[in-house]
Amino acid sequence: MRFAARRSVPALFVSLCALIVAALLATPGAKAAPGGPEKAQPTEGQNSAQCQNHDRPPPPVDTSEEPKPGEVSPQPLPVPDEPVGGTRMGECGLVQPVGADAVMPGDVTSASWVIADIDTGDVLAAKDPHARERPASLIKTLLAIAVVRELRLDEVVEGTQEDANQEGTKVGVGPGGSYTVRQLLFALVMRSGNDAAHALARQLGGLPSALEKMNALAKELGALDTRAATPSGLDGPGMSTSAYDLSLVFRAAMKHKEFAEAISTKSIDFPGYGSRPGYKVNNDNRLLGRYPGFLGGKTGFTDDARHTYLGAAKKGQRRISVVLLRGESNPAPLAEQAAKLLDYGFALADERAKPVGKLVDHAPEAQPKQNTGLGSAAATDQQAAERQVADAQRSAFGTYGAPLVVLAGVAVLVSFALWIRRKRAKAARAARMAG
Repeated sequence: MRFAARRSVPALFVSLCALIVAALLATPGAKAAPGGPEKAQPTEGQNSAQCQNHDRPPPPVDTSEEPKPGEVSPQPLPVPDEPVGGTRMGECGLVQPVGADAVMPGDVTSASWVIADIDTGDVLAAKDPHARERPASLIKTLLAIAVVRELRLDEVVEGTQEDANQEGTKVGVGPGGSYTVRQLLFALVMRSGNDAAHALARQLGGLPSALEKMNALAKELGALDTRAATPSGLDGPGMSTSAYDLSLVFRAAMKHKEFAEAISTKSIDFPGYGSRPGYKVNNDNRLLGRYPGFLGGKTGFTDDARHTYLGAAKKGQRRISVVLLRGESNPAPLAEQAAKLLDYGFALADERAKPVGKLVDHAPEAQPKQNTGLGSAAATDQQAAERQVADAQRSAFGTYGAPLVVLAGVAVLVSFALWIRRKRAKAARAARMAG
């Protein structure tokens, strides 16, 4: 019996150590492929395709976004941990209601788009809604909100040569001309006047002040993919938006009667300047007066942004908006693509299809993520794999694993202490007998 007792303590010690080692080696989910951690598999509802441009727009095709000498390009805006508007708003490719009967139209080739109910904020369908793109002149919608909020429509703005020197589409603002804010606002959205945008930005305190106000407004609305680099939509360093964000911005703009009136107006009288007489400015939106119930919209184009479009229509008591980014006019102009998406949106609404997302009234600020030096997709895979391994390590022994490990460790220490105590007692007895 004494021989068995002497053997039991070391044996218990060895057995408990073996148990702990075996449990550690048996960590669930910790298995790694020869090349590294296994990639996390997409969960239900996610698109398995790699998301592109979810941290920044595609590379520019010209030098319009190069910073001025002595300046550096802004870092990409932080990507929220959770997609604004719901889980499905983080998907790539088509995001459609499950089991919907409405048929998705063909010939819609824009890289990113969103169909939404203006009044409820429901996102009815989308394509890569949070992909970061360039807005072109759609950013004028954000400028228009800032103008309506801060300026009186009857304020008079004097034209300057700098207004007249703006690149791209102009309505005819120049030195010696006097314009009301209302006239400039209507010309801004009806004819996409870059000179009108410059004049309004001056009235808001100058270009830096106007951009600060526009970007603060985007943040307020929860448009976390959006940064205005110019008030007109001409490409510039750090310019960014998404179809989801512009749907938010458009919805906010439609709450202002001045904006809603401007986009629905077909023609206005506009002042001349110098020796130039006044003339008419016509709305350039092709769907106005052609699509049933069309409420108006905005067009845009730059070499980097390509064709962009937003608009809305009303059918019964329902108002539906569409935003399309990075589109091409082949095989169909963006206005026609927008019309098809409006048809699709009304069909989904009529059959009460389940929304795929929500236009939020505001969103929490995104926190910067650590730069891993990897591309967006690679970084996402790496982060998912790291989370998988971390979760597995946390659950290495199941729900009760951690307490059992602690108890096993305590048992080992107690057993080892008792063994030492018995050995010392035996040595003491042997010494007394020898004496």
